[in-house]
Amino acid sequence: MGVYLNPGSGRFQFGLRSEIYVDKSMLIAKVNRRIKTAQRFICVSRPRRFGKSMAADMLSAYYGCEEDSSALFDHLKISSADSYKEHLNKYDVIQINMQEFLSATHNMNEMLNAMQRRILKDLKQTYPEYVDEDSLIWAMKDIHKNTKHTFIILIDEWDCLFREYVHDTDSQKKYLDFLRAWLKDQDYIALAYMTGILPIKKYGEHSALNMFMEYLMTDPADLAEFFGFTEEEVRVLCDKYDMDYEEARAWYDGYDLVTHSKDGDTHYSMYSPKSVVESMLRYKFGTYWNQTETYEALKVYIQMNMDGLKDAVVKMLADESVEINTGTFQNDMTTFKSKDDVLTLLVHLGYLTYDSEKSTVSIPNKEVRQEYVNAISTMDWSEVARAVESSRKLLEAMWDMDSDTVAAGIDRAHEEISILQYNDENSLSCTIHLAFYFAREYYNIVREMPTGKGYADIVFIPRPMHMDKPAAVIELKKNKNAEGAIAQIKQKNYVKALEDYKGNLLLVGINYDGDKNHTCVIEKMVL
Repeated sequence: MGVYLNPGSGRFQFGLRSEIYVDKSMLIAKVNRRIKTAQRFICVSRPRRFGKSMAADMLSAYYGCEEDSSALFDHLKISSADSYKEHLNKYDVIQINMQEFLSATHNMNEMLNAMQRRILKDLKQTYPEYVDEDSLIWAMKDIHKNTKHTFIILIDEWDCLFREYVHDTDSQKKYLDFLRAWLKDQDYIALAYMTGILPIKKYGEHSALNMFMEYLMTDPADLAEFFGFTEEEVRVLCDKYDMDYEEARAWYDGYDLVTHSKDGDTHYSMYSPKSVVESMLRYKFGTYWNQTETYEALKVYIQMNMDGLKDAVVKMLADESVEINTGTFQNDMTTFKSKDDVLTLLVHLGYLTYDSEKSTVSIPNKEVRQEYVNAISTMDWSEVARAVESSRKLLEAMWDMDSDTVAAGIDRAHEEISILQYNDENSLSCTIHLAFYFAREYYNIVREMPTGKGYADIVFIPRPMHMDKPAAVIELKKNKNAEGAIAQIKQKNYVKALEDYKGNLLLVGINYDGDKNHTCVIEKMVL
């Protein structure tokens, strides 16, 4: 058993022994279908701390031939799969983390040389009669020729060079050329499985690694359920740790992924694994995923001088979705020709979620939204920062039924955020959402909520941990009057949408008169 050749199950056992372990072993069944086929090259891109290394350690423990790991897997979900025994401990596995070699060297050439020397050392110990070359590729060819053994290659953090050497295009190309020579069209490869954050880099019209099937945050295909924790998995954990599921959902949900199949589409609402685990073990909801990287990383991208980028971020802070074209993204961290390229990168980094059916992006959850607020507070977006900061007082004014203060607060939000030019009631709704930004601390906010006789513009529903706060139905009007908005709420019985809610309810009518003036009327009901 070597350091990189058949490293064993040790790292996977760390995960199994953890207080919280979520069984994702059915990923193995998906991967088994690709072994020794033309589709044996897999590249999985996920944000940091979304379980990439855990998955690689699991695959290494399962496939490695120098250890019987059946005792680890016999009680997991994969044991019920038809292919379970067929591939268990049947292959030589080479498992590497590129970040390890990059951190220990000074340039790309040193990194690749160090990696090959270390793997060759392991190969010579296991196959001394066949390895007399200093070339990793030729050594693996000779082993395969003489033993017919095939290899499974597991590469974690494969894209770290693109994140560290962001401007060194020569090194990037040489690195891709090495991977292509090592992996493509080689008979000794039974499977190559790479993980990283970025999709495979494009150069011109072609990719140097075009043999890989990619599974991305923008298109996870049939691996969607393995890109984080599913809703069902989080519910189970919340029950076990007596944590409020709705609060977990508000904090960490929001990554909407879709698997397409001949039987139809399956939608997965995915959660950040790092954050869910931390919150359960600490019995406290908070920001955990972003502790591994400061908001400065996000700040770099959202303050780029791209036409329409600031407008897009402000709209997303106000719970709007923004249309994008992901097709122009060059899969690196420097080549940005439009705001769409920046927004697509933020999807891969986990700062946005992508709706593949509508081709839109949005901010996924409360935890990530706080990263935007942190970044904006240190930038020259003072008007946005003021609107967010003022939203606390605006919400308190609504609770106090202080309609004049609510109207004045919305006036200020409209004046300060220049992009919020009202063309219709949807634009007015964007202003209201930004003005009431702080309401997300306590409420699930539903836009265009069906009521049976129409749609309520905005509904604030207290989450279970905040039932001391009143619910609210907000109706918006332009060039009419706030009293008429209240009358419409009553006439169309919008309150019926809250028939399962018991407690105080505020009816809020807001009108904009076209001259930068808002009026507000607030009434109280008890359900």
